[in-house]
Amino acid sequence: MRYEIKHALVQYGADTILEDVNFEIRDNEKIAVIGRNGCGKTTLLKLITGDIQMNNLDSDITCGITMAGKQNIGFLRQISFPDGEITMEEEIKKTFAPIFACEAKMKEIERQLGSAADKSLFNEYDRLQKEMEALRGYTWRQDMEIMFQKFGFCLEDLSRPIGSFSGGQQTKAAFIKLLLSRPDIMLLDEPTNHLDLPTIEWLEDYLKNYDRAVVIVSHDRMFLDKVADVTYEIEYHRIKRYPGNYSAFIKQKEEALLKQEKDYEEQQQEIKRLTEWIEKWKNTPTKVSAARSKRMAIEHMVKIEKPRRFDTKAFHALFVPRIESYTEVLTAKNLSIGYEQELSRVSFSLRKGERLAVIGENGRGKSTLLKTLVGVLPSLGGKYAFGHNVEWGYFDQQQAVKDISDPEQTVLENFWQEYPDFMREQVRSALGSFLFSQEDVEKKMGQLSGGEKVRLALCKMFQTRPNLLILDEPTNHMDIIGKEALEQMLAAFSGTVLFVSHDRYFIRQTATGILEFEGGRVTQYPYPYEDYLKEKKKRAAENGGGTNARAAGSKGTGSANLKSDPDAPTLSDVFDKKTYYNPGKIRSRLSTQLKKYEEQLLLSEKRTDELKLQLMNPDLGADYEKLMELQSQLDSEEHNQETLLERMMETETELAELEAKTAEA
Repeated sequence: MRYEIKHALVQYGADTILEDVNFEIRDNEKIAVIGRNGCGKTTLLKLITGDIQMNNLDSDITCGITMAGKQNIGFLRQISFPDGEITMEEEIKKTFAPIFACEAKMKEIERQLGSAADKSLFNEYDRLQKEMEALRGYTWRQDMEIMFQKFGFCLEDLSRPIGSFSGGQQTKAAFIKLLLSRPDIMLLDEPTNHLDLPTIEWLEDYLKNYDRAVVIVSHDRMFLDKVADVTYEIEYHRIKRYPGNYSAFIKQKEEALLKQEKDYEEQQQEIKRLTEWIEKWKNTPTKVSAARSKRMAIEHMVKIEKPRRFDTKAFHALFVPRIESYTEVLTAKNLSIGYEQELSRVSFSLRKGERLAVIGENGRGKSTLLKTLVGVLPSLGGKYAFGHNVEWGYFDQQQAVKDISDPEQTVLENFWQEYPDFMREQVRSALGSFLFSQEDVEKKMGQLSGGEKVRLALCKMFQTRPNLLILDEPTNHMDIIGKEALEQMLAAFSGTVLFVSHDRYFIRQTATGILEFEGGRVTQYPYPYEDYLKEKKKRAAENGGGTNARAAGSKGTGSANLKSDPDAPTLSDVFDKKTYYNPGKIRSRLSTQLKKYEEQLLLSEKRTDELKLQLMNPDLGADYEKLMELQSQLDSEEHNQETLLERMMETETELAELEAKTAEA
């Protein structure tokens, strides 16, 4: 046992944050701490570090904190680099002060041994060598350079002043220092925020193999599934320990809740039966003793608490687009994006009903692409066009969090300012669907949390009822329940979605296709996330595992566009010079397209049957991760079938209209 908290009570004024908390850190456990925003997760981390104290230390209850010896606790605190003029390397090297001190002592002993042999000096030198090995003192520069590059920096950046880096880059520098310090207990509060997917995947492997304990507060469900082997949930001010990762926790909690509901109902039925018997016979002399016995049985029962359902209060905006778009929603051809210089050149197409996730390394132009499409930034070359009847709504999480023109303005006033024609009931209803109810609508804008600002921005955007949602990191600052609610909203949305995200779980649940920025190329994959990963793995194998496998099939310096139906009509017609009308050619193209859809539907139905058989395999009964993966694939296939059926109906309608026009002619 490295660390233990017993029966902790934490209060701020009259508000109870944590109550009767029992928390353990054992050996090299990787612990996930989850719960709603504001439930006390960060408070728990501050309690572990000693930044705050329990409020019941003077009570009669046995409480307190115990540690196995001295434990070095590392926590990524508020960034503070007092000297912005020193280089990045000098700042990071502060982490290695114990190594440099040990090295200096060794050199001093070497100097002393040069003039006289002393057994005690040899013993001390041997001890220092072992200390250097434990501190990884012989590889500190290699460790620093590898980790520095893994976080997206170039080695040349080590010589730049720390103050010349952005706030996000300085956060990464502080994170690097924490990892290099190798504490006995590492505390991480939302570690994947602002990291791109390659860095997150590297961090997962690093933490899984870390030989000490890690406590992680995160809303990144896939990250928790990959890293954690213990999960603590904070709910209704209390904390409970579950063995396993996030997916295992969800299953265990549901099972425990069902059992508690069953046991509670059975006990209530028994109490009702005994009470009715007592009421019936309590005045009968021959039954007095039996009635007393049954009353005592009720009194001595260990009462089962009435179960409370999960704390799943979340926003619930189900809306219908004002108008429907045509099938072709958006096409880009060799679109050059960037500020003064080109970051990437992009080609892709987006059809009605698709949900395209834009993923990849930071700094490649993912957010820049969205800004270019909505006109915030000019394109540097190439072309793009929206289809007929497309009405888009744009969400920028950075602007949503930072852009507060009047901190004293209330939430109600802020919403009303944008929609002055709404009646008060309409405003309250709209805000209520995003969890701004009762007194929440009177909150000052300057007092809102990041998650609340995101909810308000989404609420305002949805009121325009667009048929194309363009979303830049919509889940940042959201808790898990909020993310799940947004996933359900987007799944039920009848329009089209283009979104940037680093949250792989959200991408897996939401996306029907992937647009990947990687290695100077932009590639469109017409698959859900799991199939995209398989395709990447397959290409890497075909190319001998080389890093350029991702670019297989692309030509030149442009981007590969792997469309599922290359013969389908697209908005590229906007850029073509041919204007003649050829009914025979159109009929042939539509017939070929319909046949392809039918073939794809048959393949998808076959795949669905295979997945259902795998889910029924009793050998997978305890393999929660595999079951969730299979269920996710099944959901994707069923959604794919719905999409294919819609496209078949659209194509059949177009064929019928063509035949009617031909007959009239």
